[in-house]
Amino acid sequence: MSTPKRSFKIHGMDCAEEIAVLKREVGPLVGGEANLAFDLLNGKMILSEGASASSEAVLQAVGATGMQAEEWTEQQPGDGQGRPLALRARTAATILSAILILSALVVHAAAGGGWLTALGWREVEGAHHVPMASRILYAIATLVATWFILPKAWLSARRLRPDMNLLMTVAVLGAIGIGEWLEAASVAFLFAVSLALEAWSLGRARRAVQSLLKLTSETVHLLSDCGCGELKDVPPDQVKVGSRFQIRPGERIPLDGHVVEGEGEVNEASITGESLPSPKAPGSSLFAGSINGNTTLVGESTHPASDSVLARIIRMVGEAQHRRAPMEQWVDGFARVYTPVVMGLAILVLVLPPLLNLGTWSAWLYRALVLLVIACPCALVISTPVSIVSGLASAARHGVLIKGGAFLEAPAHLKAIAFDKTGTLTRGVLQVERVVPLHGGSEPAVLQMAVSLEAQTDHPVARAILAHAKDQGLQPLPVTEFEIVPGKGARGREGAQRIWAGSPRWAEELGHGSPALQDALRQVSETGATVILVGNEAGTQGLIALADGVRAESAEVLRRLKEAGVQHLVMLTGDHRAAADRVAREVGLSEVMSELLPEQKVQVVEGLVETYGSVAMIGDGVNDAPAMARATIGIAMGAAGSDTAIETADIALMSDDLTRLPWLIAHARRTLRIIHQNITFALGVKAVFVVLTLVGHASLWSAIAADMGASLLVVFNALRLTREG
Repeated sequence: MSTPKRSFKIHGMDCAEEIAVLKREVGPLVGGEANLAFDLLNGKMILSEGASASSEAVLQAVGATGMQAEEWTEQQPGDGQGRPLALRARTAATILSAILILSALVVHAAAGGGWLTALGWREVEGAHHVPMASRILYAIATLVATWFILPKAWLSARRLRPDMNLLMTVAVLGAIGIGEWLEAASVAFLFAVSLALEAWSLGRARRAVQSLLKLTSETVHLLSDCGCGELKDVPPDQVKVGSRFQIRPGERIPLDGHVVEGEGEVNEASITGESLPSPKAPGSSLFAGSINGNTTLVGESTHPASDSVLARIIRMVGEAQHRRAPMEQWVDGFARVYTPVVMGLAILVLVLPPLLNLGTWSAWLYRALVLLVIACPCALVISTPVSIVSGLASAARHGVLIKGGAFLEAPAHLKAIAFDKTGTLTRGVLQVERVVPLHGGSEPAVLQMAVSLEAQTDHPVARAILAHAKDQGLQPLPVTEFEIVPGKGARGREGAQRIWAGSPRWAEELGHGSPALQDALRQVSETGATVILVGNEAGTQGLIALADGVRAESAEVLRRLKEAGVQHLVMLTGDHRAAADRVAREVGLSEVMSELLPEQKVQVVEGLVETYGSVAMIGDGVNDAPAMARATIGIAMGAAGSDTAIETADIALMSDDLTRLPWLIAHARRTLRIIHQNITFALGVKAVFVVLTLVGHASLWSAIAADMGASLLVVFNALRLTREG
């Protein structure tokens, strides 16, 4: 019997190397590393359902690493709220260490050596030239700065598994051993500063995700069930599905639902990324987190607060950190090799040159200690998760929900994209294309008969005809004896005449065919339009051609995708060939595959993956789910209104704006470019200092300062993604 999934808050988990320690120590206890997942930003460790160890055993195992754990609660304090006392203590210790180092320098300079001697810029042989008072201050500064890493270093040494804490401790003790008191204290202080910078960078990235939480409303103006209009302010999580609530002008909408009273506009940019307000009327959807315009609306909740589109976006962005990008996995793998290799080099540097009479033991010991500082990989690995999380949060703010780092990286490499037709390249809504009168009749007369009948039904064809008639200034006339003929059409009496509207086949059955009608049908059918015939007792008076209108941006989006280097674009649809060819011509697509069954779409996508390697399938996330699952990445269009689309797709475009697709590719490439820049820069700094160390031109404090500076620069570079417009 499996245990439920459990989560733990880990205090002191600020680096990927500490995650590696937890994997080594906790992994065997819970049945292997596969049962562990980590959320570095929130300091969270997740145990899968297959992990059989008790929570008490897990807490003890984490404690044995020098970190502290507690069971996770959804009310876990965030960054800046209930800030852990340990973090404040570490900050205070770092500041105290700096004060002690400055005091030691002042004492040394005042003792007669001057500032140049105190700073080590004037050569003075022998450690005895450092006054005893300065040595004591340096020693205290070193102890204070390393106070929080010494337990971890001891545990690392006891397990014979060196980590960054042990490397730094050995470097500091070695520097003291050869009389380099200032360098020992400086390395300890700068390492403490670098740990603080890591915590700060993770906090910045965490706040980028938590900024989504600011989109939620803390209060619902709940309408009383008495129908008297009485309002009561309650938290969103206390509102039941089906409850009615009031939304005042300028307020954030607190819950998902639909409008029951009022008309106006709502800014849904926080959900869909759309900059233009969305018009709202009774029946229109409402999304929690969007902002009401300048009218009062009454809504009815359709989902609990915990299951709103916004809540799921926030939850999935958090969960996305567990699905690691290939580049992130590569960096971690490289770091696992890099550290022992540089440590081995440090041992060789310590032993071989003195044995070959190439210098003194103390000189080469110093260089070996510098290499130990350089062996710490934290600066290298911290930038990648910060980049990934910043990219995920930025995408969410632009109306693009990405389910993981792997899916953030994949669009950068796309070689082929398969599009569904309906609702993707087209609007998914029928509209009247043409009204063709016959036998000398007029368009308004044909449209008047049609709208009078269709006003009695609620069908996509009826809605399209009603909308077109409204645009033409026509209103439905009263119809009596109305009847729907299933699969054929509708008929009734309008005034003195009997009128009908339906399929061409039904018109033939009624005996209302004619050569003129056949010619008109032939011309319209070539465009792939849906045809409705309209007539009376005298015969067919005209026809109405309807089609699913192409999105205005479709052609431009396809052009931009080609310019971005996507090699192959294809439309897959179950619609008939004429309709598919019409859409393809309008958007400029050369390859179309029509009349496909769902399983045939799957086969086509599998063939594309085999040919091109990296393939995206974009559709509605419901009917196209099997084909999307077989693609490298499945992208759902207009997912804000579809629970299924949000759950099934790898990437969900929350709005119906197809321009989000080229934006997504550009965003993925920018994220990947920043990751490459950071890795190259971090490794470059390491390589330079390895060379400088071997030739004797690097010092301990300069190595740690350079590593800290590199960390700061790569983190700032990664955080640029959070400011992406």
